[in-house]
Amino acid sequence: MSNARVAAGRLRKRLGAMAGILSAVAVLAAAAGAVAASGSLPGPTSERVLDLPLADVPAGRATAVCTEPARLLEGTPVGTDPQFSPVSGSAKSFLNAVVLSGKEGALPGSRITSLAGQQEAEISKPPASTATPVAGAPALKAGVVAQRPVSATDVVVAEALGNQQPAMAALMHYGATDGDLRGTAAAACQAPANDFWIVGADTTVGRAAVLDLKNASGTPATVSLDLYGSKGQVQAAGSRGLLVSPGTTRSVVLAGLAAGEPSLAVHVRSVGGPVAGTIQQSTLRGLTPGGVDFLSPGSPPSVRQNMTGVEISDTGSLGSKSGFQDAVPVLQIAVPGAADAVVQVKLSGNNGQKSLPGGGVVTAKGGSVTQVPLTGVPAGSYTVTASSDVAIIASVRVTKGNKAEDPLDFAWSPAAVRLGSQHVVAVPQGAEAQLRFGAPDGRAKISLSPITADGAVRKADTLDISGGTTATVKVPDKVEGAAVVGYVVSAAGDPAYGAVVLGRDGRNDIAVAAIQPGAAGQEKVPVVLGY
Repeated sequence: MSNARVAAGRLRKRLGAMAGILSAVAVLAAAAGAVAASGSLPGPTSERVLDLPLADVPAGRATAVCTEPARLLEGTPVGTDPQFSPVSGSAKSFLNAVVLSGKEGALPGSRITSLAGQQEAEISKPPASTATPVAGAPALKAGVVAQRPVSATDVVVAEALGNQQPAMAALMHYGATDGDLRGTAAAACQAPANDFWIVGADTTVGRAAVLDLKNASGTPATVSLDLYGSKGQVQAAGSRGLLVSPGTTRSVVLAGLAAGEPSLAVHVRSVGGPVAGTIQQSTLRGLTPGGVDFLSPGSPPSVRQNMTGVEISDTGSLGSKSGFQDAVPVLQIAVPGAADAVVQVKLSGNNGQKSLPGGGVVTAKGGSVTQVPLTGVPAGSYTVTASSDVAIIASVRVTKGNKAEDPLDFAWSPAAVRLGSQHVVAVPQGAEAQLRFGAPDGRAKISLSPITADGAVRKADTLDISGGTTATVKVPDKVEGAAVVGYVVSAAGDPAYGAVVLGRDGRNDIAVAAIQPGAAGQEKVPVVLGY
């Protein structure tokens, strides 16, 4: 082949390649023009976002996990896993549970089970069919279990009824007249959660604090504990990755994680299954019992915390004696953040507000627990309000007794939720029971309907509370011949808070249980669709 022909062939190939490139460029340019044109023109009418109304989330089963009876630590535990010995023969524990009917007047199916889910007692049978709403509000009625003896962990379960969240409450009540755990203790059964705080533990000499973590779900829970003491956060080996298997309890002796702490706050966080938690706190001064209590979670961190059910008694000079520093009333404030908190403390009593000596303004160090003595305040019933510039958690210790040689008792009142339209409150028999309500700022009106052992919800009484005061209602043994086992409590007006206060005639016994949140209304979630 001649050189001319070879050169011509190569030229034709190059021209073909260039033509292909130019064609591609033209196609790209056309596409770019089309994109630019589409950007300058209104989009097709089919490209729009539809906002649907809020979608209803179906109501679910309500679960409340109860603490088990107080147990005595045996010897000095090694590490954090406890060993227990029997308590005195006089110790008795009872469970009281109340479940309310729904809007149609029917009771939801409800029962008491073990922690592992085996049914132990029926509270109310499920209705044969969903009732049809009728004109007017049907009369409320209740399913009741009263004074049921307790030897282990109980779980109260109520099913949803007609897509309504069931309203219920349960209380475990312990009492002993002798032994190292002499005294009265009570704890409201609680809904499991993945995040909560408990304030008031003491791990100094003669004090025992045992954290019980209970998993009533079918999912394993991995729990981490953040510990805050009087000198800052406590870094403790063994406080992370605690496995709580489904249907089991894991007990942790807090002295094994943070020994010698007079004021300890515990932040419980779980991954996986939610857990319920209480701290059994007891005191023994030599051979003299110093009291027992169940410390329960309070309101989550907030710039304002309200503790009602605070009974301040005259302790004389008891707090100045060696070993009796914790035998006086005190407010404990835990600050989870690094910034210090400036806190204003106010006490609302029967006759109005009282001030702490010094004006009641304190600085609580960030990342630690601060104690604010409530001494110097006249004896009486109070609601304690702590207002801060940063989020805090708070609880109040109350004590009973003023003689070092006598058995004493104490109780912790955690921060309470604001009362709303319907709360169920369970109360025990055989103890002096009072309902305590506080309105720290404005006026509030409280409606109280007794629930009796026959399941009847009796006629409501109304209680008007002036701003800055606390009011007390003594729970009668009977109403119209039937034993009182609980109340339906509703509040209107300005914020009000409530608690159950228990004692025993002629003894230095005291226990406090905050009124639990009411049944949540039907939840709704936003749904957004686009195409």
